[in-house]
Amino acid sequence: MAITVPQILKFAPGSQKVADIVVKNFNEYADKYEVNTPLRISAFLAQLIHESNSFKNTREIWGPTKAQTRYEGRKDLGNIFPGDGARFKGRGLIQITGRTNYAAVSKALTGKENTFLDNPDLLSIYPFAMTSAFWFWTGRNLNRYADIQYFETITKRINGGLNGFAERIEIYNRINKEFGLPIYKP
Repeated sequence: MAITVPQILKFAPGSQKVADIVVKNFNEYADKYEVNTPLRISAFLAQLIHESNSFKNTREIWGPTKAQTRYEGRKDLGNIFPGDGARFKGRGLIQITGRTNYAAVSKALTGKENTFLDNPDLLSIYPFAMTSAFWFWTGRNLNRYADIQYFETITKRINGGLNGFAERIEIYNRINKEFGLPIYKP
């Protein structure tokens, strides 16, 4: 199932500058990652739209905030060297974070572990901004949860909590309505 530019503009108002490339990249890779049913597409796009501020941000806005300072020295993220927290901040449409994740997505998408470690900003550029989101999504088996509309579980697996959950639901239901899917009620 392909998506269109008018649909992206309806789902993510304000994405005019990137709608063409989002649609091109989504349609090019969706089947490979099996994000190709209305339920899966709706959940996937809703999460990406929230995480990327309607596809406008392919890298985390850095303050650093109090939460962002906690990236530094986090062994669970692989941030073991000084400066890793900022260097491996969230990038891509799903905000891949941490040295360990950068190495893993690099290996998966380029065949080399160091591609994104040596040049983290590559994750902010299409097609990597999109393909890294697909990689994260499928690596955490999120299609399974999309199929049964476990949207809260999907959000927790992406965000680690329920930050921005109300907005995510609003976007999800906007897409669900377009696809004729049931409205999600937490």
